[in-house]
Amino acid sequence: MITGKTTLVAHLGFPTESFKAPMIYNPWFEKQGIDAVVVPMGVKPEDYPAAFAALFRLTNIRGALVTMPHKITTMGLVDEVTPTAKIAGACNAVLKRADGTLVGDQFDGAGFVRGVLRKGCALEGARVLVSGSGGVGSAIAASLAAAGVAEIALFDAYAASAEALAGRLRTHYPALAVSTGSSDPAGFDLIVNATPLGMKEGDPLPFDVDRIAASTFVGEVVMKSEYTPLLRAARDKGCAVQVGTDMLFEMIPAYLEFFGFGTATADALRAEAKISY
Repeated sequence: MITGKTTLVAHLGFPTESFKAPMIYNPWFEKQGIDAVVVPMGVKPEDYPAAFAALFRLTNIRGALVTMPHKITTMGLVDEVTPTAKIAGACNAVLKRADGTLVGDQFDGAGFVRGVLRKGCALEGARVLVSGSGGVGSAIAASLAAAGVAEIALFDAYAASAEALAGRLRTHYPALAVSTGSSDPAGFDLIVNATPLGMKEGDPLPFDVDRIAASTFVGEVVMKSEYTPLLRAARDKGCAVQVGTDMLFEMIPAYLEFFGFGTATADALRAEAKISY
């Protein structure tokens, strides 16, 4: 029940049709008796800076979840960013402090890595390929580097994005082998689709499935459906996979702490969630 005392958390992105966070947070808030609500708000890129500034003038807003395509833009709209967000080059969480200042943080990569590790995928010394060097791909690459992978290959349709991310990774992780320019999945222990491919009917697959080995772990960030065409194809080859919402469940405990709403486990959140596709 929304009241005049309800604390707002905006969920900012475009389009909003694939948003799953409200169906996880809001049942959890209700179960815990927390008077807060996550509200999806669709904002087109050209309107985002003005809309962001206006939104945070509201007196009852605690913060925002930020998703595609605004994670990189948000970096320049807050007063402070955490080291994690700096390395990723993007933030997906904004907290409004009591004094009105805004701090941006990044939990995408931590959520993805925690999910992969819980499924038994060894990352220490692994070779990984990340397709997509935007906000989510940058965050995942940064967290994989922190988890001790030996090599990261980066691919993006915009080569400059991959090169920029490669530069940030080399600065912070000089021992890490970083390459760019190829999306060929052959020979990797883990491959990650961090692009929007799979959100629209008829999208091409982000990888050549024929080149994926059965031993490769395949991770996805798209949440349009639970098993995207990529994941279905990977499963058919015998690959272990991680669906997009797994990353979300794993990062939400960190979000709850960031916003001052306590904490939870991924399993407890799953038990209350009301996700639909």
